[in-house]
Amino acid sequence: MKLPLLPLPVCIIGAHVDGKPNFNTIVWFNLLNSPPSQIGVAMSKRHYTNKGIKENEAFSINIPSAEMVTVTDYVGLHSGSKVDKSEVFEVFYGDLERAPMIKDCPLNIECKLARVIEFERTELFVGEIVEVYTEEKYLTENKPDFNKMNLFIFLMPEGPYLRVGEYLAKAYDIGNSYKKK
Repeated sequence: MKLPLLPLPVCIIGAHVDGKPNFNTIVWFNLLNSPPSQIGVAMSKRHYTNKGIKENEAFSINIPSAEMVTVTDYVGLHSGSKVDKSEVFEVFYGDLERAPMIKDCPLNIECKLARVIEFERTELFVGEIVEVYTEEKYLTENKPDFNKMNLFIFLMPEGPYLRVGEYLAKAYDIGNSYKKK
């Protein structure tokens, strides 16, 4: 299997499976559409969490801070079919009341399942974003401040985890200063 060297954001997917919260670490996710705001999460068909997403038609995407790297790796290493992960995190619920979200994560996205796209070994779960949650301490001028969130990424295909760096430039603006050489 050939996988490119890519820096990817890290998230913890939350879903109810067999009546309990379950969590799985995933790096294959991205915004897909807006409006409606949709996000896609690709997971191997063998993941225990998939069953819960399909049954409840809901899931959460929880973005962990660098301080959570150990527990983030743990929930990705161990299957919910063998390890009960329902009490690993303090959870809360939003409007759907069936997508467990992680209180300690600086950013939580509550999703209603819109569709599942099947691939040979993977399922792409497309979720419509219902709500996004964060705490006041992670905001600057009423906008998410990712430096305050202290996020990390995964360097595909085998790691390591890397802390997200410093401010570089303003997107959709810096390119206006480009001059052809």
